[in-house]
Amino acid sequence: MPRFYCPLPLHTGAVLDLPPGPARHVQVLRMQPGQTITLFNQGPGWDPAPQTLASGGEFEAEILLMGRSQVQVRIGVHSERACEATRSVSIAVVMPANERMDWLVEKATELGVVALYPLTSERSVVRLSGERADKKIAHWQGVAIAACEQCGANQVPRVHAVQSLPHFLRQLAAANGPEGAAAPARLLLSLHGDAKSLRQWAGMPSTQAALVLSGPEGGFSDAEEALALQAGFAPQSLGARTLRAETAALTALALLA
Repeated sequence: MPRFYCPLPLHTGAVLDLPPGPARHVQVLRMQPGQTITLFNQGPGWDPAPQTLASGGEFEAEILLMGRSQVQVRIGVHSERACEATRSVSIAVVMPANERMDWLVEKATELGVVALYPLTSERSVVRLSGERADKKIAHWQGVAIAACEQCGANQVPRVHAVQSLPHFLRQLAAANGPEGAAAPARLLLSLHGDAKSLRQWAGMPSTQAALVLSGPEGGFSDAEEALALQAGFAPQSLGARTLRAETAALTALALLA
């Protein structure tokens, strides 16, 4: 059954017009009145509990009317179905080049990331600001929504505004945590030989939330890594192989989520 993110209040028995995005998708699929779709509405900025993730579930919806630009549906049965990760994991990552950030957002969403923080650093290849940055964030948020619709997730991760690594670390120092909940474990993906194994940390019997900081190709500079350590990040290793920036972030997420 086709699934769509619908950022409107949903309750059984309600009749409503779908927003332009999902309405257009329903029309592209050439669906007809009487057919059924699935809707969910837990969007960017949802606030999970620090230890477990509560799901908003999803609703069946029957198509009532197909107009030129209007799709009207009746909301049906609610399901508590959830396939979210057992651990709340956010990723702060220095943006990789080309289309790799799109791929990272899509796959991180499929793996259950709670939030993504796109960063710039000394060795950044991609630097965004102003209107161009805003457009990219909107695009990546759309990528996350599409990934949720495809993979069956009912909670869309939030893609935050682009910021520099120093600014991000200052923001952490001024807040209890990036999600406004109990402070997650702060884990820095490091290429230094004294970093502990992330696999061992992930294997401990705990569902503590985690914030993973992942650098660019070649890693953070020594000065940047020192700033992260001062901000409470613990250096973690993914093993002997040198991974691409987007691969490293996704590997950490797969181990933790």
